[in-house]
Order: sequence, then C-alpha cells, then structure tokens
Amino acid sequence: MLLSFRFANHRSFRDEQQLNLVPVYEADHPQEFSALPVTAVFGANASGKSNAISALAYLCHMVTSSDRYSEPDRGVDRAPYRLDPEIAAEPSRYVADLLLDGVRHTYGFTVDDDQILEEWLYSYPLKRRRIVFERAGQDYRWGEGAQQTPLVQLSGITAPNVLFLTIAARARQELVVPVYNWFLRDVMVSYQHGLPKGRSLAAYVDRLDDPPRRKVIVDLVRAADVGIEDVSLSRPPEPQHEQPDLEYLSGKLAQGHRLPYEPRLLFSHAGARGNVLLEWHEQSAGTRQLFDLALKAEQALHRGSLLLVDEIDSSLHPVLTASLIRLFQNPEVNQRAGQLVLTTHDATLLGSLQGGEVLRRDQIWFAEKGDDGASTLFPLSDFHPRKQENRQRRYLNGSYGAIPEISDELFVKALTSRGEVGGIEEGA
Repeated sequence: MLLSFRFANHRSFRDEQQLNLVPVYEADHPQEFSALPVTAVFGANASGKSNAISALAYLCHMVTSSDRYSEPDRGVDRAPYRLDPEIAAEPSRYVADLLLDGVRHTYGFTVDDDQILEEWLYSYPLKRRRIVFERAGQDYRWGEGAQQTPLVQLSGITAPNVLFLTIAARARQELVVPVYNWFLRDVMVSYQHGLPKGRSLAAYVDRLDDPPRRKVIVDLVRAADVGIEDVSLSRPPEPQHEQPDLEYLSGKLAQGHRLPYEPRLLFSHAGARGNVLLEWHEQSAGTRQLFDLALKAEQALHRGSLLLVDEIDSSLHPVLTASLIRLFQNPEVNQRAGQLVLTTHDATLLGSLQGGEVLRRDQIWFAEKGDDGASTLFPLSDFHPRKQENRQRRYLNGSYGAIPEISDELFVKALTSRGEVGGIEEGA
C-alpha cells in the first residue's frame, strides 16, 4: 500500500512535490483502509497531471529494470526539468513510503545523468526507523540486520548507474524482496490505447478461466454499455507437426501478430439477430482501452495493488468512472485495500453523481503550472473545505486554481486574423 510519494526535478516538476495518501479527515473513511483507496488529481491540459503519474512509473521502472537498461559507462536515462539548464543538471529525486504487511518502509534514490548518487531503504517494524542500507555513490552503510548477509558482497558488483535494490532482489535477499515485489507486482498503469501490440494474452488466461474473477472483468466491461455481452478465450489446438520456426514466430510477434496457436480473445456483441463474436483487432480503440482498464482494476481489487490511470475521462464516461471509484471506496468489495490514483480534468467528479458524493475531501488534488513553466501539486485540504460545500462550482469558478486561463480576446483575434489572411489570399 502506498502511503506517500515524493519526487523532484522530473519533467515539468522542478521543486520537490509530495502526493500524500494518508487520510486527513479520518472520520470520512472506513477504518479498514490505512491509506486512501482513491486519489484524483485535477488540472488543466499541460498542467503536469500526467507527469506526476510518470514520476511514479519511472520509480517503478528503475527499481525493476535498472540493471537491464543501464549500459556500463553510459549514464542513466532520466527526464529532468528542462526549462532551466541549471536545474536540468541537478539530481532528480524519488521516494516512496509503503505499508507492507503492517510495516512501514521508505525507499528512495537520487540520480543525475551519470550515476546513482544516493539510495536508501528503511523499515519501521516497531515504529522506529531501522536502516536496511544507505548508499552514497559507491559507499554503503549497513543496518544491523544486513551486516552479516550477502548484501555486503553484492554492493561490490553493483554498477554506479544501477540501483542496489535491483541487484539485491535478483539475488533473492529477504530484506529487500518485499519492497522490490511491490514495485514489480503491485503497481499497474492503464495504457492510453489498450494492450500494447504483440503483447501475449497468456497473462490474462488465468483470470478469464477463474469464474469469479472473469465475472468482475465482464461486469466492468458490460457496465460501460458498449454493446459487449461477454468476453471469452478460444484455444486452437497446438500444432503436432515439426518444431516451429522460432525466428519466424519472433518476427511475427514483433510486428504485432498473434501466434497461430495462441488463445484468441473473443468479444460477444449484441447484434440484430443475436450475439456476434468479434476478435481483439475488430474492437475500437476505446473498447481496447476499456478492457485493459477492466483487467487492471480487477487485479488491483483482487491483489490489493495500486492502479494508476492517466486521463481517465478519455476512456470512461463520468458515471462509469464514479462507479469504478465506488468499487475501490467500498471495503466489502476492496477487501485487500487496493488503490486507484487517477488524473482527470472532468469537474463532474468533484460533485455528486447518481445520488452520492464521488470523492471525499482529502482524495482531491490539483496540478497547476506557474508562469515560469514549473508544475506544482497541492491538495484540496489546503483550502480547509467544508464537508458539504459545492466543490465542483468552486473549482470551475477558480477558487482552488488549477484551471486554464482562457482569453476570449485572443481567440477572437486569432479568428479575425485568419479571416484577414483568407481575404488577402482570395483577392490575390
């Protein structure tokens, strides 16, 4: 479970920001949740909402893959704030506070274009900080529990541009594996355009073969009212002849083709003369994105994972988004405390839909870009909102900021100029 996330010098964010998922108004939330089950970030286009999601995704990517994507002496791939050359040269920083099996952990690192500058992992088994390891460049400091373990030897084979957590987890070191596994298994990002091309359906077979889990996925898709009645897998018989040409099959996968004996994903659509089975490639981009979101939402609820959804209004109607949010808010449905973090500019989610409040006061955050181009994150709770105030109206009226500054005069001038240009061209 994610308690908070801090980051600095990432894309449009120059200064350190914190997305805090610890409840501010505890009386508003069921006691079953130690952290907020839903957090929504509102803001105008290009305000930095997506970059906040990107920062957490980058942290997960580095933890799970820093040894695979960092070539020796080639530095570190990162995305600093580039509107100020001096800031772009400074380190970027990423820190996550987690609650794993009732124990708080803090993991973070700072990085520049060349190497990992700092890295640390703390745990709080008795609500007091216990050092697992601290790293400054290639110098390490060990906690009492780590001094007599292979962690000490592993530091000697960790390259300057690779995270030590990655290397230690590869070696199955018990002190770090739970933290690594959270980043690997319990953080998901919903793709803007559905499943990536060439991605195998094998990862979804177990869920679609499990009747209770399949029902949740199908119900989520049906609730969107896109005409889908059911989702199923069809398995062609595997070939019994000679060994397949592996080079040929790899090329087909790289081009986005399905293997000839891979399960086919079938969607049952309501038609004029009964249901019709259509395949994945016959679905619209919106349906693909919806299905990807349904798969990840089901997994987050089933495992107690974190689901990140950028621009959720691009794939879901506000009523369906509100329904999805309520699933995560309901402790009877969300028994393992899964979390949903979403970005949107749909102000209707700030109010009531279908007779109930969609988001609680401390679940609402805003992203805003200043005149200097730097983004900031801030919570609605900074404004000390009353429980029953009309948050949607106040937001649209600019009381909280984080809305676009529209100049009607500039619009009129642009259209007038276009007309003048058109008149000149017509008379020429």
